[in-house]
Amino acid sequence: MRVLYLGNNWLGWELLKIIRQHGDEIVTLVIHPLEQRKFGREIIETAGVDSNQILEATTLESPMALRTIREAVPEIGVCVMFGYILRPNFLRSIPRGCVNVHLALLPYNRGAYPNVWSIVDRTPAGVTIHFVDEGIDTGDVIAQGEVPIEPIDTGESLNRKLVRRATALFAEAWPRIRTGQIEPKPQSKEVGTYHRVKDVTQIDEIDLNRKYRAGDLINIIRARTFAGYRGAYFRHEGSKVYLRLTLRADEFDDG
Repeated sequence: MRVLYLGNNWLGWELLKIIRQHGDEIVTLVIHPLEQRKFGREIIETAGVDSNQILEATTLESPMALRTIREAVPEIGVCVMFGYILRPNFLRSIPRGCVNVHLALLPYNRGAYPNVWSIVDRTPAGVTIHFVDEGIDTGDVIAQGEVPIEPIDTGESLNRKLVRRATALFAEAWPRIRTGQIEPKPQSKEVGTYHRVKDVTQIDEIDLNRKYRAGDLINIIRARTFAGYRGAYFRHEGSKVYLRLTLRADEFDDG
């Protein structure tokens, strides 16, 4: 199988390894710009492509990039943790289409930060492998797996669960995807949610003069608890005070 791979982050590296373990060839690799790149060196080494077959995401719509892709003759595209919208010109260059791995139980939580919104909106959490169409996370579903949200989960711990489930789901599904033994199903148009990257700014500031339901406030703070990210905050004397929630289940029931 000749694969065009678009990936970033640890999950992008892990799923690339699964593809390579099946003997499939990466004919073109698309990676994030250097300042946004995570696990870039590992992804490049695992892909094993010549430098002239490595494209940067910001150039993907250029005539030169599209020509490079056509000349590589990919059969299918695989997209993992890729932070750029794929346009029709690009999608038409891949005969069997492009498969995306999204850390949400579509049609819920299309778009950004599904681990946050599953907690804040109390929507189902999970992982979906789907075809990419002209919308954002709206393409036909190939495989899904639900992930339960526990009361002690934060945005970080839920994300870890989603990544583990995505790795297992892709390992199960890739043999069927690569041989065409799949029956994709359209997503429901009756339900679903969508969030943009900037939507978290609407929940991040905790207004000390506002009334919150206790459960809603806890959900916002725990959903935005993620090491390396600032998350939720309140203002004090002109400064932002950031909040991080630690949750632990009691091992014993006191009755």
